Amino acid sequence: MKKLALLAALAAASLSTTAFAAEGNGGFIRAEVGRSDVDVIDDRDTAFSFRGGYFFNSNVAIEGFYANQYRAKTGWGDEEAQLYTLGVGVVGKKNFGGDHKGFFISGRGGLAYTDIAYVEDGEVEIDEENDNSANIYLGVGVGYDFNERFGLSLNYDYQKAELNDVDFDVRTLTLGGEFRF
Repeated sequence: MKKLALLAALAAASLSTTAFAAEGNGGFIRAEVGRSDVDVIDDRDTAFSFRGGYFFNSNVAIEGFYANQYRAKTGWGDEEAQLYTLGVGVVGKKNFGGDHKGFFISGRGGLAYTDIAYVEDGEVEIDEENDNSANIYLGVGVGYDFNERFGLSLNYDYQKAELNDVDFDVRTLTLGGEFRF
């Protein structure tokens, strides 16, 4: 059943044409890398995220993403704690050179599920007893679309989280590359 669903999704994706992209709608994938500031830890770390979604037109899209925002030694041997987020939201975008062309500003927001994973000897273990949180995330960006298929952007995201009864804020500044199909 999963293989059938995957084949159907691939077939639907292959039906999209350049004409659809010219109208501004279609799928996208995005990778971002930068720095996160986690206020309760009072430290910064390299952050990265992978996002994907669908533009309904050149101004409105939905997205889903995975973000790794912080990783540090726990003090227990070689174990590291990794702060990660899974989210889903809405993207708004305004280009100043036409559909997915030229300079743009963007905004995004939605629901983010934040948790901690522990990494020891290369194996990731999710702590099922650990608290996790689902909160709103918000972001803004500026960038340049080189053509209907590819653009670069500078993005700032903010989210509030609560883990183990501790409230904290995560602020992330990233450089992103987006490919639209």
